[in-house]
Amino acid sequence: MMRNQNSQFTNERPDSAVGIIEFSSIARGIEAADHMLKTAEIRLLVSRTICPGKHMSMIAGDTAAVRSAIDAAAELGEREVVDTFMIPNLHPDVIPAVEGTVMYGQMEALGIIESFSVASLIEAADQAAKTAKVKLLEIRLAMAIGGKAFVTMTGQVAAVRAAVEAGAAKVSAKGLLVNKVVIANPRPEVMRDLI
Repeated sequence: MMRNQNSQFTNERPDSAVGIIEFSSIARGIEAADHMLKTAEIRLLVSRTICPGKHMSMIAGDTAAVRSAIDAAAELGEREVVDTFMIPNLHPDVIPAVEGTVMYGQMEALGIIESFSVASLIEAADQAAKTAKVKLLEIRLAMAIGGKAFVTMTGQVAAVRAAVEAGAAKVSAKGLLVNKVVIANPRPEVMRDLI
């Protein structure tokens, strides 16, 4: 796991920012992922093909490193770049949810936000986690789900409702919301197959 050496001299967490770059060319996307790792001290969270035949890389690090890496990759792949984005001061629950390392116990409520866009879903998850006291469980990004993405979260019913509404508003503003739901007291069998 790479950490920015200079982050110890600031108030910023080492993985406080996240950036995504998406390419129409798989080959260019792989080359750009390598280029970002050679350009700045970032951590490569995800680098893979996504539906329909594109490539996406998601990186984390301090804000300056993430911006530098995304800019370098965009310059390298200029014509094949579909989209880029960066979120500084990312909520600390987002990266573990992307990595699939979150453990959960008994749930009062389950919230789900589904989007047509990976970038907008990450923004929605960040907004949801910053809005109410919820725990992000998992963020699935465009793999074997037709290019869509979704986030799951848990907490008290009122908190989950507030978080889902706030996150869904981010996605809806871009016209990319597929659906949003809140399920009170979800059955364990549903969770077993979901996460």
